[in-house]
Amino acid sequence: MTESRRPARRSGRGTGDRNPTPRQARRPSQSAVDPARTAARDVLRAVRDRDAYANLVLPALLRERKLDSRDAALATELTYGASRAQGMLDAVIESAAQRPVDEIDGALLDVLRLGTYQLLRTRVAHHAAVATSVDLVRTEFGQGRAGFVNAVLRRVGEQTEDQWIERLAPDADRDPVGHLAFRYAHPVWIAQAFAHALGPDAGELAEVLAADDARPIVHLVARPGIITAEELALVTGGEQGEWSPYAVHLDHGDPGRLEPVREGMAAVQDEGSQLVGRALTLAPLTGDDGGRWLDLCAGPGGKAALLGALADLDGFTVDAVEPVEHRADLVRKTTRGLPVTVHVADGREPGLQPGYDRILVDAPCTGLGALRRRPEARWRRRPGDVADLVRLQKQLLASAIELLRPGGVVLYSTCSPHVSETVAIVADAVRRHGVEELDTRELVPGVPQLGAGPGVQLWPHRHGTDAMFMAALRKPVE
Repeated sequence: MTESRRPARRSGRGTGDRNPTPRQARRPSQSAVDPARTAARDVLRAVRDRDAYANLVLPALLRERKLDSRDAALATELTYGASRAQGMLDAVIESAAQRPVDEIDGALLDVLRLGTYQLLRTRVAHHAAVATSVDLVRTEFGQGRAGFVNAVLRRVGEQTEDQWIERLAPDADRDPVGHLAFRYAHPVWIAQAFAHALGPDAGELAEVLAADDARPIVHLVARPGIITAEELALVTGGEQGEWSPYAVHLDHGDPGRLEPVREGMAAVQDEGSQLVGRALTLAPLTGDDGGRWLDLCAGPGGKAALLGALADLDGFTVDAVEPVEHRADLVRKTTRGLPVTVHVADGREPGLQPGYDRILVDAPCTGLGALRRRPEARWRRRPGDVADLVRLQKQLLASAIELLRPGGVVLYSTCSPHVSETVAIVADAVRRHGVEELDTRELVPGVPQLGAGPGVQLWPHRHGTDAMFMAALRKPVE
């Protein structure tokens, strides 16, 4: 498994097409095929065919097909698990099939990934994992291709996950990062980026990757001024978060069906993102807060809504900038009823009047810190993506500093621990624009293990949050 692996072919006739289905072959009816595995297969196909996002496609599909709770839970586990583990699964499939995955028809590969995931990473009985996978293929393509899938999965099931890792992973002594990347299903370059960000704590890399490879729980944010986290926890059956005063954690369930979420009293938001929004409001200004705040990269609106609710408590206002109209509309919907004005503009040149007291720059980034919530993202990102994003991040931060009043604070954040997107961006801003970097650790009170500072790097294995980075910069008074 390396980051140079080519993506599977999306269409065309590949392995499994050489044995046409006999007309007399009996195919199981569509109704006889397992609904949970069918749903998972269809989501993987949408991800492969249309570059769709699994966490957007799956909930809509589950509602459309009205799967019961048991089938919905299995479909979710298989979809997200197979998506996260794709690199490791593909290496095993290649070995069992004795050919590269890009020579296997994409529709068959989707099913092979689901079957291999069940065999190696779930308690599903081997005969059930193989039989249901074969049924999926036979129903759609007939016996010829089903035979290929059956043969490959039977070879996969001859060894455990640990045995496959021992056989296929790089040597742990000679290439410890590569070995851990394979074991925990990450591209090597991402594992290396995490190790670099950990610095002297790089010995925690296995813990980071393991946490990143696990199923995350749902985090809710209670809207300040409307409902408390304690009340939200009681209503939803969840537990209050440990770090954010607005956070509630749910182990399972569809948050979209919860009344507080439907009524706009709460929303889905990682606790780390909540800490980012709150940190901006706690940052010490030089002079009084005039109540003019800005979210320069607002879409889809989660942090803008939290800022808007906090601003509303003091009679303040928030401007929110989003360059894409349909995302700007999401911000409007998310912040409805709050003192938030949405501007469709490029944050690098938003055309706004300078003089803001507080500005949030939650910059577009690689998203490496939220891979556990975006299961297929780790296999889409490439090392070359970083350079263009870094350029954009520098431009957005420079724009924010221009829009600040003297003595105002900009909070720069990314959902990525990659040092090129975090401490390097902040160091460049300090050097170029003469801003003062505050000790951001003081703006997340009670949160432990934040490192040497002055910036803050959250980690899923330490804090149970996405790997958010944040740094507060104050504009000097002339």
